[in-house]
Amino acid sequence: MNPNLARLQPYPFEKLNALKAGITPPADKEHIPLSIGEPKHPTPAFLSEAIITHLHGLAQYPLTRGSDALRESISGWLSRRFNVPTDKIDAGRHVLPVNGTREALFAFAQCVIEPSDDALVLMPNPFYQIYEGAALLAGATPLFLNSTEQSSYLADYSSVTEEQWQHCQLLYICSPGNPTGAVMDKAALTELFDLADKYDFIIASDECYSEIYFDEDQPPMGMLQACIEAGRDDFQRCVVFHSLSKRSNAPGLRSGFVAGDADVIAEFLKYRTYHGCAMPPATQAASISAWDDEHHVEQNRQMYREKFAAVLDILKPVLDVQQPDAGFYLWAKTPDNCSDTEFARNLFATQNVTVLPGSYLSRDTQTGNPGADYVRMALVAPMDECIEAAMRIKEFTQSL
Repeated sequence: MNPNLARLQPYPFEKLNALKAGITPPADKEHIPLSIGEPKHPTPAFLSEAIITHLHGLAQYPLTRGSDALRESISGWLSRRFNVPTDKIDAGRHVLPVNGTREALFAFAQCVIEPSDDALVLMPNPFYQIYEGAALLAGATPLFLNSTEQSSYLADYSSVTEEQWQHCQLLYICSPGNPTGAVMDKAALTELFDLADKYDFIIASDECYSEIYFDEDQPPMGMLQACIEAGRDDFQRCVVFHSLSKRSNAPGLRSGFVAGDADVIAEFLKYRTYHGCAMPPATQAASISAWDDEHHVEQNRQMYREKFAAVLDILKPVLDVQQPDAGFYLWAKTPDNCSDTEFARNLFATQNVTVLPGSYLSRDTQTGNPGADYVRMALVAPMDECIEAAMRIKEFTQSL
């Protein structure tokens, strides 16, 4: 067996199940889960219709690079959404469909990392656990960069030493962030471009929450957009990851894409050809319909705006919690007399509401665990359930 498998930690939800083990929550209160970031808004009906219409495609082997039509649809969306000139984004060279960002973020590290004892993969802390597993199984060592209130919940790159930058092969960024919702601006992204050039590493930008934001006139900046504005129109060393799971409420579709540096995309396509992970034709057809339509995405954002407004109105008087820059998570501090694990366990025991302890999304560092004494709440449930959950959390917090 691959010895690096032994280095993988239990997934956060395994830890959460162990934390809740043996507890019998009140039977008169329906369970409300706010722990998992699984969208619950309706999936657009036209996606289901597209799949049904194109089921005849099951008689064909799909191409790993996807259809020309799908890649053109994705490149068109990138151009519209991130102001990337159409003559700068080549659907055949810069875009590659994938079966969801989770699979692609993991596989990407296996493709680009040169295994060595000193290979480093840098990532924010707290973080999406796939980054760590991808680094370990690629034969590299994760380096966790704390994202705290003092750093505006963005990774603290000033903590990285010269030697660590020299050994960095891959940098994962997540903007908008999971779980904090923090968004990197142009200045922050440009600083990373300069570092990537100086130390010769690749930046993998996880942007799967980019389409859930609160001001229609100020969408979060993407890395390809920052590249264009910085005159980096070859996207060198930069690759972005996008998904329909959150944008289109279609987590079961398993559809996304990677885009950016043409040389890196070509090598990743080679890897994936051997990996055997082509997107089914019916899924490709549904994906084209999704990337070509913005109306359902705008409706989706409005539903989240309404939920955040209602929930924050209830929780702000009792918890230290703010509206994030983007995304659908609340990153709430627990009261001083209650750790994140105690808060989650006792909230479930008394109110039958599940939240995720922040320490389960982070790793211990020399300066502590940046997720400790926070909990993540995913506002994915219907409005009435989110309001009910907020009322129960308020009651529980007031009882502490």
